[in-house]
Amino acid sequence: MKEIMIATKNKGKIKEFQAMFGDDWKVLSLLDKPFDDIDETGSSFEENAKLKAETVRDAWNCPVIADDSGLVIDALNGRPGIYSARYAGVDKDDDANMDKVLAEMEGIEEENRTARFVCVIAVATLEETHVFHGTCEGMIATSKQGNNGFGYDPIFYIPEKRKTMAQLSAEEKNAISHRHHALEKLRRKWTDIFRQ
Repeated sequence: MKEIMIATKNKGKIKEFQAMFGDDWKVLSLLDKPFDDIDETGSSFEENAKLKAETVRDAWNCPVIADDSGLVIDALNGRPGIYSARYAGVDKDDDANMDKVLAEMEGIEEENRTARFVCVIAVATLEETHVFHGTCEGMIATSKQGNNGFGYDPIFYIPEKRKTMAQLSAEEKNAISHRHHALEKLRRKWTDIFRQ
């Protein structure tokens, strides 16, 4: 059986990938093979995704998938961007991160509150690294709304749904999310990447 490593400890992500790959692949994660945290020293989502995938690939000598994602706000010149998880400090505190964004966005008119979630998935095979991008467009709400999801979901408003990401069910979110769009691009190229 072929093996592939997912450079994550997130059980939800692991389950999602295993379902996609099916029974031909054994999906391993950083829960199976513990790995020190990788310093994300890249200057873009793509650089960080590639850095994580290639670092783990080189250590374990097997294909590795990694992703990097975050929130890009136009009125804040792209912030928090690659610093999304630690925007308010190193503790990765979702509420503190949202509070900081809401404070910085105070007084900004609705039409100027455009933003997007960005996801970049890197697939590091033994020969090369492939990269797939996905986005989800929305607006920054003026307050937190909803209890689902994680991260910035309670302040990320989807005009077409008239709800924040945190007000959507998991199924609704997964159908439109930035990660979904990146994964769909990966699915379409999967056979080409791993052709025998």
